[in-house]
Amino acid sequence: MPLSCIIILDLSLLVFALSIFKSLFQRKPVPSLPPGPRGLPLIGNVLDMPLEKEWLTFAKWGDIWGDICSVTVLGQPIIILNSRKAAYEMLDKKSVIYSDRPTLQMGGELVGWKNTLVLLPYGDRFRRYRRLFHSLVGSHATIKKFIPVEELETRRFLRRVLAKPEDLASHIRKTAGAIILRISHGYEVKENNDPFIELADRATEQFSLATAPGRFLVDFMPTLRYVPSWLPGAGFQKKAAAWSATLSNMVEQPHNFVKQQLAAGTAAISFSSAFLESKRLSSEEEFDLKWSAASLYAGAADTTVSAIYSFFLAMTLYPEVAKKAQEEIDSVVGGDRLPTYADRDSLPYVDALIKEVFRWNTVVPTAVPHRAMQDDVHDGYYIPKGSLIIPNIWKLMHDPKVYADPFTFRPERFLAMKDRLAEPDPRQICFGFGRRPSFLTIREGMHLADASAFLSCALSLAVFDISKYVENNVVIEPVHDNTTGTISHPKPFKCCIKPRSGKAVSLIQGEETK
Repeated sequence: MPLSCIIILDLSLLVFALSIFKSLFQRKPVPSLPPGPRGLPLIGNVLDMPLEKEWLTFAKWGDIWGDICSVTVLGQPIIILNSRKAAYEMLDKKSVIYSDRPTLQMGGELVGWKNTLVLLPYGDRFRRYRRLFHSLVGSHATIKKFIPVEELETRRFLRRVLAKPEDLASHIRKTAGAIILRISHGYEVKENNDPFIELADRATEQFSLATAPGRFLVDFMPTLRYVPSWLPGAGFQKKAAAWSATLSNMVEQPHNFVKQQLAAGTAAISFSSAFLESKRLSSEEEFDLKWSAASLYAGAADTTVSAIYSFFLAMTLYPEVAKKAQEEIDSVVGGDRLPTYADRDSLPYVDALIKEVFRWNTVVPTAVPHRAMQDDVHDGYYIPKGSLIIPNIWKLMHDPKVYADPFTFRPERFLAMKDRLAEPDPRQICFGFGRRPSFLTIREGMHLADASAFLSCALSLAVFDISKYVENNVVIEPVHDNTTGTISHPKPFKCCIKPRSGKAVSLIQGEETK
């Protein structure tokens, strides 16, 4: 072989060897999971998972490890998002990857909430549910047709509070349920001990407990779902059976009511009756309809209850805010009538107050987890397929970098001034992200809860003074504390609710004929 060929061959081999050497020693590092607390072998971070108010622990982890952090529980990666930017960029901008729901063994499989929109896997049935809902609550314009129902039930709420102010919490729950049941099933609730209201209240409370992150070990060890209930430590099976029966009744009984009313020719117009009347439904279509209607109740009623109850707590703790809102209502509406939804554009401070209600008391603190449908690398971190993604909405609503003095109830933050811009509208994120918002069916469904909150707050401020409760000459100071669960409520508190004047009493009682 000529010397020149040998030299060329040697040089080629040298270049090849150098390229191999470079690829071996200069290879880019494989991305790792986001940082987080160090786990133990095999069990991972089981012992680190909080048993209550998990949003507070998640927020602390965010302070230590950053806006995107993670834990692993028995091999299950859990990614926690502690900033608006991180949640938006992952769940909104990459919604095609993060639109699935995890299979929750306790709440989804054992209890049965997997058939409601909130836990329904991404697929054909999910899209059918969305089409059903879009015809009902797909935009602010479609919500307007329900305003008369909301105004009627809110006026009834005022009469209940006037008669028994000490039963405030039950009045709020009854009113929220009455509005949704009228819309979903055309059902008018009974004034006392309504069976559908009581049934739905139990079911939604059980949902909140059954789906709380880290509460049940079976969610991380799916084989436990096959353990018989009589074995020691399998008490969750008895709970699941009881909760499943409650859920089944909540779905079936109102649906059967509509069918009976249609057969008798007395059915009111509603979400359910409209579809049952339109054509003969297949068994699959009827299944979709009754679970969609149940999703509507479960998604809107309990979240609205939490928001309105927190409004009364805020007015008790911040009387100066209530006074300022009342002055605006008096100047715009006057004293000869109650406010209506049509007044909203003329009541900017009250509108800002509603936004602050949703921000100050986060109804769904950690949302419902999303699930990664494929491997992803996000912001330099590896997100394995099947990871659970939890946006810590409580932290987002109380981030001092976004909301100044976040633990203070201050509606002014949402009013633009000459020297500052308004702070971000919390309603854009408090209902969840991406294609899978937390509860209110589709993102636009927030208008339903928002309208209910506005009417309850505006009408209550127009006719009632809300103050701290005095018992035996001692002022009872309420504490802003919340219950544990996927849907969080202010813990019970006492307040004093009195009519502002004799004219206010006349306005409340004068509505009885309407």
